[in-house]
Amino acid sequence: MVKIYIDPGHGGTDPGAQGNGLKEKDVTLAIATRVKNMLVNEYSNATVRMSRTGDQTVSLVQRTNDANAWGAAYYLSIHINAGGGTGYEDYIHNALSDSSSTAQLRNTIHAEIVKLIDMTNRGKKKENFHVLRESNMPAMLTENGFIDNASDAAKMKTSAWLDKAARGHVNGLAKALGLQKVSNPPPSGVLYRVVTGSFTTRANADQQIAALKAKGFDSFIDIAVVNGTTYYRVITGSFSDKANADKQVADLKAKGFDAFIIVVN
Repeated sequence: MVKIYIDPGHGGTDPGAQGNGLKEKDVTLAIATRVKNMLVNEYSNATVRMSRTGDQTVSLVQRTNDANAWGAAYYLSIHINAGGGTGYEDYIHNALSDSSSTAQLRNTIHAEIVKLIDMTNRGKKKENFHVLRESNMPAMLTENGFIDNASDAAKMKTSAWLDKAARGHVNGLAKALGLQKVSNPPPSGVLYRVVTGSFTTRANADQQIAALKAKGFDSFIDIAVVNGTTYYRVITGSFSDKANADKQVADLKAKGFDAFIIVVN
């Protein structure tokens, strides 16, 4: 099995960058959770661990120590940019050469992300970020648009863009790491998403996530803007196999939660 460590940037008391009604910690978790679900549902030799699965505070040291102790084969840190720009870019550690294995893996993943992310390609860069420096395995950090740019942020508020951003990451990881598709895969791009509530206030959505977590269900918030109103939709699983989604709905209902499935292409 290929161990892939997915790190949604920020979380808990650290919101990350903010702008246009969004917080970086929410958008990174939405993308990362989609990446995880796609990998575990669609590939037979991928196993995934996340630095956080909800709105938890996790230090940088905790993240890299966890990945190192787990023996991850690859470290992917997902972020959202800020500072007046626009578009997508990614990073590897600045001590690495362009011919290093980490750089070669990044080249493959970068190419697949920019095919789908529908943003200006700002290029492949290097930095001395903690998660790139202290991880024992090849590591890459992606910056998926600028939260303080109105055009980029409008995309971040849609499920369709979040799905495309995640799909680009997954396609890149699969190609770079030699992941093997499961037999009899579902129609390309189809996901069965289990919804356990849609709220107009973030606090109510957070409360629902806490209640679900207490019963053993990991969830994330999918932010959507409809006719000018922001909705916080609680998602408790995205599956490429409808049978798995049906089972999740049954398990949720057995624990007293209302749940239903939406199909996302």
